[in-house]
Formats: sequence, C-alpha cells, structure tokens
Amino acid sequence: MVVSKKNYEDLRKQRVEENKKRMEELNLPQLTSALKTAHSPKPSPVSSYSVSRTMKRTKPRAIGTEMVEVRRSSRVAHLPAPVYKELVVYERAELPRSGRRYSYSRRDLGNRVYASDEARDYAISKADELESKLEGGHPSFVKPMLQSHTTGGFWLGLPTHFCRKSLPKKDCTVTLIDEEGEEFPTVYLANKGGLSGGWRGFSIHHELVDGDALVFQRIQPTGFKVYIIRCKGYEEGGSDDAMEG
Repeated sequence: MVVSKKNYEDLRKQRVEENKKRMEELNLPQLTSALKTAHSPKPSPVSSYSVSRTMKRTKPRAIGTEMVEVRRSSRVAHLPAPVYKELVVYERAELPRSGRRYSYSRRDLGNRVYASDEARDYAISKADELESKLEGGHPSFVKPMLQSHTTGGFWLGLPTHFCRKSLPKKDCTVTLIDEEGEEFPTVYLANKGGLSGGWRGFSIHHELVDGDALVFQRIQPTGFKVYIIRCKGYEEGGSDDAMEG
C-alpha cells in the first residue's frame, strides 16, 4: 500500500509539471492576465455624471407658490364669488337674575318610569275637565308630559297655533306661576315654539313625571298660571289630591 501511494503522488506531480509546461508554451498565463485587464470596470464620464446628478436630486428643492384665479364661466365671471356659509343671527333671551337661587339635582335616566295608557288618559281627561272650568276668558291649553319634558333634554314644545296667536314673535322670558303663587322664569324660543332654559327647574321642582298633564292659562302677555294633574291619581282611585300645584 505504501509503495502504490508513493507512486501515485509521483505521477500526480509529474502530470502537474507537464501541464505547466504546456500552458507556458501556449502563453495561457499572459492571455488570462490580458483578459482580466480588458474586462475590469473603468469609471466613465457618463456614470460619474449620473451619480452626481442622483446625489443632487436628494437635496430638498424649493417649491414656489402663487395665487391663481379659479376658472369661472364667462356668464358669471363679472359677478362676485359666492360665499358658501350660512350666518344665523338671533337674539337669545336670558333669565332675569334674582336673589333667590334654586338647586336641582340631575335625574337618573336609568330609572325612568313610563306611565300606562290608562293613567295617561286619566290625567288628560282631568286636565280637559279643569280647563273647561277656568274663568276669566284667558287663552289656555293642555300639555301632556313625556319623558323629553321631564328628564334628559328638558325641552317643552308648545302648541303651534297657540304660539302664533297668543305669544310674542321673538324670544322672550315667560314666567310660569304654580298654584302656590311661586314664579319660575323660563326662556321662550319663538322660532322653535317652546320653553328652554328654566323649564328644567320647574319640572324638577314640581317632580313632574311621564304621564302627568299640565294646564297652561295665559294670565299675562308673557305669564302663565300652571295647573298640574298627576297621573298617579289613576292608581289612587282618582282622588282629588291628584290636582296640585
């Protein structure tokens, strides 16, 4: 084994030497060097220009601004440009200041109680009966209470025909007078036909609930006597105690 291995190494070295001589005879080393030199990348003016041009483009460029006139039809070009804004200006009535202040707590909207149809009809019929017995010839109307009147938004819309005939055409202060003679100033919004500021205080102070019915009697140009009919009178057997101010 040792002799054969040594003979193999000798043969391999001999073959390598023969190959080197043949390559030298064919000038292969010189040709290889020439090819490497011919195909090596060389910087050209064009590539250098492209690189510098690309680098210049990375710099921020100044952008100019100018005012331009919007194109308009020749038929309206001489007219002033339209303004697409709606301006609404109105006078807002304010509640008069007084030395007496009320403190009202906000109601829990999760504990709303809705009146039954029977209790609601009972209160309305009693209110109609009371209105028919009012004296003095003053204009009046019946207003059943809903949740929006007694909780949450506290907005009281008044009958449209009554507002047009018996109330001012502009915002003002309307005073509500209960059966005890206590006065509650409220804000009347003529465009919306209802009571806004101050109505919440009246509602909470008198513990109004859904299903109650109120009788409004105008005894002054902007003053109402208010009578309250409780819907709970239906469950109490229609006692006279259901009428209270």
